[in-house]
Amino acid sequence: MQKTIKVFAPATVANVTCGFDILGFAVDAPGDEVILSLNSTSTVRILEITGDDGQLPLDPLKNTVSVAILHMLKFLNSNQGVDIVLHKRMPLGSGLGSSAASSAAGVVALNHLLDCHLSKRQLVMFAMEGERVACGSAHADNVAPAIFGGFTLIRSSHPLDTLDVISINTPKDLYCSIIHPNIKINTWVARGILNPMIKLTDAVTQWGNVAGLIAGLMSDDYALIARSLTDVIVEPLRAKLIPGFYDIKNAALEAGALGVGISGSGPAIFALSNSQAVATKVVAKMQESAATAQLLSETYVSKINSNGVKIID
Repeated sequence: MQKTIKVFAPATVANVTCGFDILGFAVDAPGDEVILSLNSTSTVRILEITGDDGQLPLDPLKNTVSVAILHMLKFLNSNQGVDIVLHKRMPLGSGLGSSAASSAAGVVALNHLLDCHLSKRQLVMFAMEGERVACGSAHADNVAPAIFGGFTLIRSSHPLDTLDVISINTPKDLYCSIIHPNIKINTWVARGILNPMIKLTDAVTQWGNVAGLIAGLMSDDYALIARSLTDVIVEPLRAKLIPGFYDIKNAALEAGALGVGISGSGPAIFALSNSQAVATKVVAKMQESAATAQLLSETYVSKINSNGVKIID
């Protein structure tokens, strides 16, 4: 039996404007690396975390990667001990699924090490428990694309045993531009400002956009994708947390982006384009606009990652 494995888990964009808590997709960069080793004890241990500036807990009951692994081991009725080394390669609290990447990496790695052939759906369920400890909600819109790759639709996840993940076609020329302003938005705050009730007219608009986006992705219809990348419910509230958001969004649209939105809870902002050349131009204009608002930032340009978690070694 293999004793050690290293995996890469990609960052993810959740919500995709109109699909709050039900849509997400994976990108090529940034991402996390996790090294998992079987040990001769019956305990799960986090030996080292790098890239987090000491912010993440080493307590296995409080860290997303170890919590997900513990739930998986409980399901397997296994007392196998595991040692974890986590290399964070993406900013924390960025809206790019940092906690989800760690959880996804852990369960995929353990699935390979133990050769237990659990389905991707089952792995998502365990990874969701890591999300629960990270932000209080076992949501799947980050962990599902991290594990499945590509675009995913979460048709149902509550209760957890009804989890239904559907992979959505990705048009071959679709690219993502991401800008991460160097501010931090707490997921609890971003969820707390949302309205518990919405107008029926807004709901109908949002349903139409979700359906249109799925149809556009399935049919490679870039014009329909562009028309559907609109959020009338969540974005107007969360945009207030990101200085200069609408200026950055407008700069991306003027540069040729199909659509622009907040990635997850933010502050990362994503734009979709129909070529790498346009995506590169878009991200440059987004960064210029952020600088005007006196925001330092990192940027990424990537195709949609169709593979999800990848075994490195």
